[in-house]
Amino acid sequence: MRYIALIILVILGSCARENRPPRQQDNACSILEQRRGWLRDMQRTEATWGAPIHVQMAIIWKESSFRARVRTRKVYVLGSIPNGHISSAYGFSQALDGTWDEYREMTGKHGAVRSDFGDATDFIGWYMSRSVSRSGIAMDDAYNQYLAYHEGHGGYNRGSYRGKDWLLNVARQVQNRADLYEQQLQSCGG
Repeated sequence: MRYIALIILVILGSCARENRPPRQQDNACSILEQRRGWLRDMQRTEATWGAPIHVQMAIIWKESSFRARVRTRKVYVLGSIPNGHISSAYGFSQALDGTWDEYREMTGKHGAVRSDFGDATDFIGWYMSRSVSRSGIAMDDAYNQYLAYHEGHGGYNRGSYRGKDWLLNVARQVQNRADLYEQQLQSCGG
């Protein structure tokens, strides 16, 4: 009986470890060493949609800090009564319910879930490919890809980001992180 309990604890412990975000998020090689299946997922997304791995990683880093089940902060009524979340954004990609549903419908991936890394990277690749066709943004332009990702294609095309200095700063952070990851991935074989 003790042996079975020990096996259960080891299994649960390994699951909990996989749910924690990787350490050293400023090091792409370290991230990929900790999560060995992630590189394969991102390579598949790059092959399918043309989305560079370093840009996928930078978007996930900014959106969720590589956390599978993260949600936006809660909204409170009368200061202390929880009343849902700011938006329906969820998972690695922080995809909204409606956009996620559109992705699943258009790709036929009806079983895709936002807390699955491979599904999240595929979603990001799909969205980035739509940014190319709808907004003319190059796949390796992490700055503008992020702006379109955040604002939606209609908002991006209208320039809704222009008066949002905080968002422009965030997009610069994403571009800088993508540049860092790109350099690091060359040295670790990603």
